[in-house]
Amino acid sequence: MHYPPKVTVSKLVNSLKGASARRIRQKFTGQTNRAIMHGHLWSPSYFSASCGGAPLAIVRQYIEEQKRPL
Repeated sequence: MHYPPKVTVSKLVNSLKGASARRIRQKFTGQTNRAIMHGHLWSPSYFSASCGGAPLAIVRQYIEEQKRPL
């Protein structure tokens, strides 16, 4: 993902989560139960990482070689 360097990661993630939640609620109106989710679709936390411009094939290989929980 590319974004302007002046945009903080937290603001970017907040914007993406807000926009995606609105679109999901619009698409699945009546199928999501806000009472169960306490009005929130996403967790307030997030994870962000950088791969320093590594080729996608290398990043994919790294992810695939990670140990998986039992």
